[in-house]
Amino acid sequence: MLKFVLGSLFLTLGCSSWYGVQVGMVSLFLLFLMFCKHDFYMSMLSYGLGTDWLSYVLVLLSFWIMLVVLMSSQAVMDKNNFHKIFIVTCCFLNFFLVMTFAATDLLLFYVSFEASLIPTLILILGWGYQPERIGAGIYMLFYTLTASLPLLVSLMVLYSQSGSLTMGLVHEVVDKTFIYKVWYVASVFAFIVKLPMFMFHLWLPKAHVEAPVAGSMILAGVLLKLGGYGLLRIIPLFSSVNSGLCWVWVSISLVGGVLVSLMCLRQIDIKALIAYSSVAHMGMVLCGVTIFNWWGVNGAVVVMVGHGLCSSGLFFMINMVYERLGSRSLLISKGLLAIMPTMGMWWFLLCAGNMAAPPTLNLLGEVQLIISIMNWSSFNLIGIGLLSFFSAAYTLYLFSISQHGKYYNAVFSCCSGKVREYLVLMLHWLPLNLLFMTSSFMLIVI
Repeated sequence: MLKFVLGSLFLTLGCSSWYGVQVGMVSLFLLFLMFCKHDFYMSMLSYGLGTDWLSYVLVLLSFWIMLVVLMSSQAVMDKNNFHKIFIVTCCFLNFFLVMTFAATDLLLFYVSFEASLIPTLILILGWGYQPERIGAGIYMLFYTLTASLPLLVSLMVLYSQSGSLTMGLVHEVVDKTFIYKVWYVASVFAFIVKLPMFMFHLWLPKAHVEAPVAGSMILAGVLLKLGGYGLLRIIPLFSSVNSGLCWVWVSISLVGGVLVSLMCLRQIDIKALIAYSSVAHMGMVLCGVTIFNWWGVNGAVVVMVGHGLCSSGLFFMINMVYERLGSRSLLISKGLLAIMPTMGMWWFLLCAGNMAAPPTLNLLGEVQLIISIMNWSSFNLIGIGLLSFFSAAYTLYLFSISQHGKYYNAVFSCCSGKVREYLVLMLHWLPLNLLFMTSSFMLIVI
């Protein structure tokens, strides 16, 4: 595993070559893909690093999303907008992500988890669009850091009790007294904010709206998955406590998902709409992870991968519209079918993925999550039904308002799409749909 971690780090040395770094990212992805077959629980073990099926899938996703991020940020290179610093920042972010997913020691995982905040903050502050990006960056930083401090204390207590922080060697906490419930909440709170759960999600729309296209794609594609991955690692240590408190997370997630979906229906900023929809999707992931049965965990991982690809592609298309029209408002970006006719199909395909239509990974994952949540309590049928209905409603609202209607009179001419942009969209759509055909692979994550 060390070769991939150091490979991600050494890509920063190629910052003078924009396309060289992209070739390096493709090489790392293909090389890592070749290490798929193994018969053990953990593979590629070295120096506190290693992968199981869960971390393997998410490291692959990190390499893939970072590749399309660099391809989609061509404007940084064309305008010579400090492109070398931009590449170094993206490569360091990829390095910390790979370290986080590959760490077998919980303290190394915590350090890498927190370190990924710094390059993200630099991306938002350095290449964001509006003056409000400073406030959005500080919002994100303090939300995440404040929630992470109890986790550090929790890891110290775990070490004092178990004598080790290596995954698989840490003792499971079996006591259900009040102090252990507080310990459990302190441990999972950092990941719940990162996911983000409703009520702790306010940093996400702000960060998305102010971030450049690279920041939005990375945030939606990989960084939100850090929360789900952390929960999947920590909750088994508190399984007995979690079984008594998971109703809290399920209740908040389902009710919050419905409320956020209603907020999506009144958004006029396309980026804010997609950002709020991420909160609704991740709410179902949180339900599956905290219930922690076989269907729930598998469904959560599949939805995380599917949402990463689909949401990243939607943010890229929003950026294409922004580069041409200078606005992300649905009131101005109407009638895109008349201005950019060849993009209509891509809008339809990715919007269909966002509402979990077949044959996308989102459908496979959401079916598993619905089975998991309904099996836990049939009373959740009301929340799941409303969530699924409004998910389709706001996605259709986004597609119909943006594609149809009379286009803005100030738009005289508009380039429909470039080869690079079609390639980036294809790289989002193909894995999102082709992985559905290999669903047997996606069902053996655990």
